[in-house]
Amino acid sequence: MVLSHNLCTVMKIPHDPVALEEHFKDDDTGPLSNHGYMPYLNRFILDKVQEDFDVLEFYRMCWTLCYKKNIHSQHLLISDRDAFKVWCIFNFLSEDKYPLVIIIEEIEYFLRKMMEAMGSGWSEESFADYKLQLNTKNCLTAWELIELVGLGLFSKGLDRQTLSMGITEVFTELILDVLKQDYMMKKGHKRKNWTERWFVLRPTSLSYYVGEDVEEKRGDIILDQSCCVESLPDKDGKKCLFIIKCIDKSFEISASDKKKKQEWIQAIQSCIQQLRLGLLSPHREARLRRRELRQRQQVEEEDLAERMKQLQAASDTKQRELEAMRMKMEEAAAKAALEELRRKKTQLDLQDRYRLDLEREKMVRQQMEEQVAQKSSELEQYLQRVRQLEDMYHRLEEALEDERQAKQDEEAMRKLQARLLEEEAAKRAELEQIQLQQQRALCQTEAEKRELMAEQLAKERDLQAATLQLERLEKERQGALEQYEEVSRKLKRAATKTKTWKDKVAKHEGLVRLIQPGHKGLQQMTNWGPAAFTDAELEQRKKLWQDSKNQGAQAQ
Repeated sequence: MVLSHNLCTVMKIPHDPVALEEHFKDDDTGPLSNHGYMPYLNRFILDKVQEDFDVLEFYRMCWTLCYKKNIHSQHLLISDRDAFKVWCIFNFLSEDKYPLVIIIEEIEYFLRKMMEAMGSGWSEESFADYKLQLNTKNCLTAWELIELVGLGLFSKGLDRQTLSMGITEVFTELILDVLKQDYMMKKGHKRKNWTERWFVLRPTSLSYYVGEDVEEKRGDIILDQSCCVESLPDKDGKKCLFIIKCIDKSFEISASDKKKKQEWIQAIQSCIQQLRLGLLSPHREARLRRRELRQRQQVEEEDLAERMKQLQAASDTKQRELEAMRMKMEEAAAKAALEELRRKKTQLDLQDRYRLDLEREKMVRQQMEEQVAQKSSELEQYLQRVRQLEDMYHRLEEALEDERQAKQDEEAMRKLQARLLEEEAAKRAELEQIQLQQQRALCQTEAEKRELMAEQLAKERDLQAATLQLERLEKERQGALEQYEEVSRKLKRAATKTKTWKDKVAKHEGLVRLIQPGHKGLQQMTNWGPAAFTDAELEQRKKLWQDSKNQGAQAQ
């Protein structure tokens, strides 16, 4: 109850003892643990906190309650006051979850700022070795951080005063929100005199004190969105002037040199810009940005870990598939080896078979060469026979030429016979005329009749002689036809035999293709030569000749 009352007093909230008794009425035996007190603290005290209480006083009360049982100051290089400041810095940089710890990134941030404040260089190797010593912990409690700073692991070679100064400067910057502090000259509002003051710049105000011990405050310049800071030209023997314009007042200030003047103007402008944007103090904004960055990195790491798990699962699946594929490939390789053995065996069998076939082919080729030699001799005989047939063919052509000449002679005889027949027809007409005349003149004289009969007998003898000559020519023509048919039969037999030999040679060798005489079919032969006229014309002439012959027989 005393703790709750003191917390409410420091944080400027009304204390409700009835609520305390009501909250713990069911558990009033034995001491109260931290975890048991936290729900009451969150619900009845922290949820009612306003921003108008003194945080530093609250820190001092909490420090007084807990530091003696957790710190052994005789082993540390820092005083209890500096340890309190480190404890406050821990509360500012720690994570917003209970129990409070400070992670390795914030530890590095704090140590860097402390080393910079002490004017010492930062050692990446030393901090890397320290992180390896932490292993997987990567965070410290408030007392572990105080021990780390108090043992001087990162401030070796520096005295206690320098270490205390560095802690105080970081404490002032982070906890007290002091952005900049230094001595400057300020012009008074009433007497218009210039007085040296210790100025302290915070996010919402610029305070000035009599000395840097900040015990006697002389005033505050409240900064808001309407304020502005401008540079002034030198005047009244004062240099490096600038003015801060507020709604109700303006403050003229003189810095020690131009560099500090520019630094102060930029620092004040930054504060005014932060107020216009509605942002917190720069260090609190930087802390929030670092936390957001760590959260994003954590989310990305979790996503990366999830993707890695998925990739690992996919890799395991692929590995199993590859193992199965490897086993299949080994089986396929074994099968391929068996197939290769079978193929080689089959290839050897085929080689043996091909060798036997080749030997057989060689024997067959030898036999074929012998047959070719035999056929060549037969071909020579055949060619000799062909030459004989060609000689016979030439002789046959000569016989055909003789026959053609005979047919021409026969045609001439036929023409002569036709002319004789025509003359005979004329004579017969004359004879008939004479016979008529004789019949009319039959009674005239017997002597004339005998003379006419004698003349008729002479003409008949001439007609018989011409008929005999015609029959003889017909017999000669029949003989020539029979001889031509005999020669044609011989030629046909020779052509048949030539074709037979050619088929045999082409069948066994395929080497010789003979040139044989063209087909000689039977041509129409007449007394006027071969193919002198058509069959119809020949029949018509035969009919005319038969009619004339019959008429001659009747006349006789």
